[in-house]
Amino acid sequence: MIRVARKFLSPVYKLYEKRLLKQVRKGPVPSHLAVIMDGNRRYAESLGLHPNEGHVVGKSTLENLSDWCHDLKIRYLTVYAFSLENFARKEEELDALMDLFEESFRSAGDDPRVHENKVRVRAIGHRELLPQRVIQAIEYAESRTKDYKDYNYNLAIAYGGRQEIVRSMEKIAVKIKSGELDIDQITAELISDNLYTSDLPDPDLILRTSGEERISNFLLWQLAYSELYFADVFWPDMRKIDFLRAIRSFQQRKRRLGQ
Repeated sequence: MIRVARKFLSPVYKLYEKRLLKQVRKGPVPSHLAVIMDGNRRYAESLGLHPNEGHVVGKSTLENLSDWCHDLKIRYLTVYAFSLENFARKEEELDALMDLFEESFRSAGDDPRVHENKVRVRAIGHRELLPQRVIQAIEYAESRTKDYKDYNYNLAIAYGGRQEIVRSMEKIAVKIKSGELDIDQITAELISDNLYTSDLPDPDLILRTSGEERISNFLLWQLAYSELYFADVFWPDMRKIDFLRAIRSFQQRKRRLGQ
């Protein structure tokens, strides 16, 4: 019923979107947007579709998001695509997801828009747990875009925030054991320098879809001073209006950063 109503209200939405975009362009935008893409399976279920169909539509929404971020000059985008906990899903769904990841990274490596806009594409997470074909696709996209600096788009795959912090501490422990580092040299900056995101600014805004209001082990160290925005819409259903509302909400907040 909601989708039918949207169809008839489409001209109104277009006018509202244009007005909202004009408003958002006047204010500051996040340097780094991080997104928890939630609701693919519930979207498919609501339409009587196979869960895998929700992931396919969700992939298209991610492509739209990339365009929206570029339009607003948001230079850093990190999306939570697949958590370590997601490995517990059924084999059929896992195979379909891995197919999508492989296709996505291969396509990104060849996408003219990626090269024209100088977008560096990367994956963060325990990639060694992924099928070799997905790892190869990731390496293909990364190698083709490694020299780009205008935009940075990162997909968190086989990722967990707690595990990332443990990995950082393990790297530091090795340096202490070898005598390269003293224990009293451990600082917050040092821990940050050993994370997957060591060369990225911390997220200014965390956006989660589907109406759920939790972080789900995503960028736990990096989000210390991030603004949070929860959109009551399944990820595949997310429109540019929903995205712009999140940015507008960010613009209306006073960021004190602990001061």
